[in-house]
Amino acid sequence: MTSLLPRTMFPGLTEWFDEAWPFGEHNPVRIEEAAEEGKYVLRAELPGFDPEKGVHVATENGLLTISAQREARTEAKGRSEFRYGSFSRTVRLPKGAEAAKIAATYHNGILEVTVPVAKTEAAGQVEIPITKD
Repeated sequence: MTSLLPRTMFPGLTEWFDEAWPFGEHNPVRIEEAAEEGKYVLRAELPGFDPEKGVHVATENGLLTISAQREARTEAKGRSEFRYGSFSRTVRLPKGAEAAKIAATYHNGILEVTVPVAKTEAAGQVEIPITKD
C-alpha cells in the first residue's frame, strides 16, 4: 500500500499504514496446525477465556471455526479494569477429515482440537502411456 502523505511530514505514521494490520494478515490468537498419524491437530492459545462459556468450535463444509469471547472486570479500591473482546478463526480441514468425530480439550489456556482423518489413497506419480495411430 502506498501512502499519499509525505514521509518527512509524519515520520513513522506512513509506515503504520503500510503494514497489513488491521486489514490484512493480523490474527489476535496464535494457532498451530500439525498433521499427525491418522489425525489433524490444531492448538490455539486462549489464555483467560472460559472454555465452558465463551469458546465455541464448529465445522461446516470442510471448514473448522474457533470463536471465543471474553468479558472480565476487576475492581479494587479507587480503580477498576476491564478486558473484553472476541475473535473468530477459520481453517480448512484436510481431505478425509471426519467431522463427526472431532474432539476438543482446553488445558492451561491452550485449546486443542483433534480431527481424525481417514486414509485416502495418495495421488502418486502416474505414467500416462502414449499410443501411436
